[in-house]
Amino acid sequence: MIDLHTHTIFSDGELIPAELIQRAKKKGYRAICITDHVDHTNIEFILSNLKKGITKINLAQDITVFVGVELTHVPPPLIPDLIKFARELGADLIVVHGETIIEPVEKGTNLAAIEGGADILAHPGLISEREVKLAAEKNIYLEITTRKGHSLTNGHVARLAKQFGAKLVMNNDAHAPSDLIPVDQRRLIALGAGLTEQDYLQMEKNSESIVNKILQKK
Repeated sequence: MIDLHTHTIFSDGELIPAELIQRAKKKGYRAICITDHVDHTNIEFILSNLKKGITKINLAQDITVFVGVELTHVPPPLIPDLIKFARELGADLIVVHGETIIEPVEKGTNLAAIEGGADILAHPGLISEREVKLAAEKNIYLEITTRKGHSLTNGHVARLAKQFGAKLVMNNDAHAPSDLIPVDQRRLIALGAGLTEQDYLQMEKNSESIVNKILQKK
């Protein structure tokens, strides 16, 4: 299993990176990306410290760990430039906190993330057809999430993604140990969103493709 959206105590997660990595490994994950919440005030601090520390931790682990960011509640007009800045700072992966229906995310965030070239648009809520079509054109991955609350719109995201050919990935958005779910539960959540067994397996392949792309850049 691969999970490309996790959090540590560097934002609002419960675990320090070393424990998150250990728990993910024991659950059967072979690669994860730490994507703590960032905006303009903390992005440099989080990326510099995590990248420095993870380099050392990776030497002693048999799980691949990447360091990314999740741009969170950033005003939409500022998102494209912050995506660019995150890449300049060496983020392995850029996730944008999408317009989930359970938080007051500013309208226009989904579109700004897609137009700005994020890698993954997380829990995009009631994303529009126009935005899904654009995500397909720009090869931006849309997230099917296993996280409580955010997952309420998985069916909507899955249906439009299939209709317009947008790529999907499944992530835990883990903040606590209990969020790191086993493979059987991941599969059931995918089926519950209206996806087929083949769709689920394709999501896993999509995550693998993202990992391979990151590794090719290193």
